[in-house]
Amino acid sequence: MEHQQSAQPDSAYWKQAPVTELVDYIVDRFHSGHREQLPELIRDARRVEHVHAGQTRCPVGLTEALEAFYQELESHMTKEERVLFPLLVQGRGHDARMPISVMRFEHAYHADFLRSIQNLSGGVEPPPNACATWRRLYTNLQRFSLELGRHIQLENEVLFFNASQVAEGAHDA
Repeated sequence: MEHQQSAQPDSAYWKQAPVTELVDYIVDRFHSGHREQLPELIRDARRVEHVHAGQTRCPVGLTEALEAFYQELESHMTKEERVLFPLLVQGRGHDARMPISVMRFEHAYHADFLRSIQNLSGGVEPPPNACATWRRLYTNLQRFSLELGRHIQLENEVLFFNASQVAEGAHDA
């Protein structure tokens, strides 16, 4: 599937794609990606906080925030994979209204987390004298933030929107 290999989801394509293909794409691209990215971010944040403790621009608290968010995001993705996505793939969008509502609420929390990362890291801009680990951490934080934003957007604006349209159509029938 050519679209699953692309770097960015094409919303126009995904709006028309079968729900099974979209769910597979989300899990393969975003869920798997986040599960790889966050442990690396935590490891690098821990190193930076330890080595550069006491420096004014050191992102104190970043490791703790990332660890807490990783637990939250893992719980969120597991609920999607075990509860919500199977309902949608089975064409049971009418049964998915409450889980979708919960996921949207959690997505708002995830957006708040991204804003807190901006604050903790001084705009995710390393100081001029930052070491290689610090620079890598911030580059990867920016990449993670973009990926999470795309993930949330694709679910909210395409997957959940389409599911709500199907549910409304079933309700009107």
